Amino acid sequence: MRLLILGGTSFVGRAIVTDALDRGHHVTLFNRGRRAPDLFPQAERRIGDRQVGDYASLATGTWDAVIDVSAYVPRHAGQAIDAVGERCGRYLFISTGSVYDHKRMSPGADEEAPRLPPERDTEEVTDRSYGPLKVACEDDVQERLGERATIVRPGVVAGPYDPTDRFTYWVRRAARGGRVALPGRPDQPVQVLDSTDLARLVVLLAERDRPGTFNAVGPAEPVTLAGLIQACAQAGGSTVDIVPVRPELAPRRLPLVVPDPSYDAFNQRSAARAYAEGMPATPLTQTAAAVLAWDRERGEPPLQVELSPEQEAAMLAG
Repeated sequence: MRLLILGGTSFVGRAIVTDALDRGHHVTLFNRGRRAPDLFPQAERRIGDRQVGDYASLATGTWDAVIDVSAYVPRHAGQAIDAVGERCGRYLFISTGSVYDHKRMSPGADEEAPRLPPERDTEEVTDRSYGPLKVACEDDVQERLGERATIVRPGVVAGPYDPTDRFTYWVRRAARGGRVALPGRPDQPVQVLDSTDLARLVVLLAERDRPGTFNAVGPAEPVTLAGLIQACAQAGGSTVDIVPVRPELAPRRLPLVVPDPSYDAFNQRSAARAYAEGMPATPLTQTAAAVLAWDRERGEPPLQVELSPEQEAAMLAG
């Protein structure tokens, strides 16, 4: 297949490109060419900038499918469709689970769960606007392309090259072992999907020319926050004693910790439709081991959010 990937050198896009190339597809990358310009030398490159609407490099060419990894506001999706919509087959839009209205969800909710209202009055992507902006993107892609549109809604994604540190924090902390301060609920449900599983799902949907909407969440077996930390410890060959502490003792909220139980159903979404299409189910310990190896190889740089040993000791002392 001939695949055009809008983005493709950051975390999720990188995993999708890797999978597509491994499966023998011809890949064209469209991006600004600033991040990892030497990555994927076997792929064709087209340079452009979505922020300013520069799609001139896509004026020629046809593709069996477009995989849009980097549209965050409706203008991005609309301009991309204007540029290539008549010269591509399927258009796979990578959305987000943040489109859902967590207050109106039940455990096991599927892709028909209520979404948030669309946002079209701003292009500033914030914690509040991110989901509604993606809702607007979804609406535009589906309205303009109909059965040629495919929507994938990932939850939290983990793996090497993850820039968010959400999963990496717990992998690194659990690998050190010992008493782990948890300023949250040990039984809080969490969903974390391996980046390679997401990539394989996306490429399979392109290969099979599948329309529709798909939740991309994992692991296959439900897991709690405490269970996630234990899986990370197992991957690191360590043992941990998880000690719940009052959230107010933490100097900042730790990754994946959600004190508000109204989000529990949001973190129990169904991915049955994606698994039926062949999405793999990498065990959480395997994902943690891959992240740990990558983190150590890069020298364990400072994370966006982390606790010093002194801060954690103070929390444990209560």
